[in-house]
Amino acid sequence: MLSCMKIPAHLIDRRRFLLVSAATAALPSLHVLAHAAAATTTATLKLHSGEPGPRIPDNFIGLSYETNHLTEPSFFSSGNIGLIEQFRTLSPNGVLRIGGNTSDIGYWKPTSDTKRPEIHVRDTGGGEPTSDLSYPITPEAIQNLRTFLDRTGWTCIYGINLGTNTPARAAEEAAFVSATLGPRLEYFQLGNEPDLFKSHLRDPKTWSADLYMNEWLAQANAIRARVPRARFGLPDTAGNPDWYATVVTRLLALANPPDVAALSHHYYIGGPPSNPQMTIDYILSPNSRVGQLATDIRAAAARLSAGEHRTVPYRMTEGNTCYRGGKPGVSDVFAASLWAADYFLDLASRGYAGINLHGGDGKYVGNSLGGHLPGDDLVAAAHGDPSTHPHPYYTPIAHIGDQYLLEPVAYGMLFAGHFAGATTFPLDFNPGPVNATAYAATLPTGQRLVAIINKDAHQSLNIDLPSYRQGPTLTASALDSTYVSLAEPSANHELSTVPPATAVLLYDARP
Repeated sequence: MLSCMKIPAHLIDRRRFLLVSAATAALPSLHVLAHAAAATTTATLKLHSGEPGPRIPDNFIGLSYETNHLTEPSFFSSGNIGLIEQFRTLSPNGVLRIGGNTSDIGYWKPTSDTKRPEIHVRDTGGGEPTSDLSYPITPEAIQNLRTFLDRTGWTCIYGINLGTNTPARAAEEAAFVSATLGPRLEYFQLGNEPDLFKSHLRDPKTWSADLYMNEWLAQANAIRARVPRARFGLPDTAGNPDWYATVVTRLLALANPPDVAALSHHYYIGGPPSNPQMTIDYILSPNSRVGQLATDIRAAAARLSAGEHRTVPYRMTEGNTCYRGGKPGVSDVFAASLWAADYFLDLASRGYAGINLHGGDGKYVGNSLGGHLPGDDLVAAAHGDPSTHPHPYYTPIAHIGDQYLLEPVAYGMLFAGHFAGATTFPLDFNPGPVNATAYAATLPTGQRLVAIINKDAHQSLNIDLPSYRQGPTLTASALDSTYVSLAEPSANHELSTVPPATAVLLYDARP
């Protein structure tokens, strides 16, 4: 069971809401939780445990932060106890990705007298950082990052500026990062969403995947000259199958290609926050783009794997519910918990090596967008105080006052994290008209685990699954609630009903 987070009363008063773990009071049986007035549908569920699918890595859970956070060396450091505790709560061995929009305006400053290089960004009218927001990355920040990773048990995907950098500066930074992070370094990624460089960093008339690969290879080879065992992830795009095809073709044509540790892409359901389409119903509805992105990157990874005679994994390295900082009332409520639980397990069943949800402190995410969080305008227009909300609105870990707090989306990650290290297997699941999903896996102990996620706001789901006991259950009073519970049931119950807006884990109770 999760331990209770004790939050000072003044923080509860200052915020209009607070995410609370209800683990101090064990849940009653799901029979009791069922909404009396809710319509009920009987689902059919058949498990195929004898047909093992992808294994979910132990470090499947990940977070993504803007590189701009490194300008505050104490942020990722052994002294930031509150942040360390929340990282360790999410996973004992997750993956921190350092990157985002700001990674392409940062520069390596190895000494105090290193001059700021010329950094040019076209005026984009918002949504991208400007040249004025460029910043230095210092050896102290990297040294402190190592201590943070050691304290959390996490490893790091480290992003290096491709958009406004030179191969020589990139190689110098990479050499220091590699030597300092050592075994805590997963791999380097060069550039953030290069398919979108045409909007602010490159000529939109000529920019292409081929030109990107020319620049990427120049930088990767400069890094390899300084760090012979360097590993890389790419292309880290917003999701473009044409780019995957070009990248793989170029890599397979090389006699001595860089060591590709993973193919990667990003995924946000939509945005910006002002878009009226961004609603709770929208983020909880089935989204065909998830499957299409998975199909595209899986095919590219299979092609590269076949050509290099090894397995090349693929990862979703940056994403969340709504781009540009998230939308209040959608990204920071219980609906985001259910979305995250479903999204993580969906990608796990499709063979992804991991997922990094984007977040961090509002200042730095704001900088990545040109210095402003659009969600603040929505709160202010509703006569609210933006300071009472987590910033950014989609962040898994919020920094409120001097406290670091798990937000609703993080509880979906915690729910899915129970599958880390397990081997998935297929199932036949028919929930009828109910908006629900199900996933299954075998744990390293041999015990089978099933997740049922009822995203429907009104309909309950009857399940007949003998010999499975109810485990941790994710609930709230409503989809727009900011109070979220992830807790064990009060007794050893077999499952019969999954109420509306509820996710439950079921364990095979047989010895």
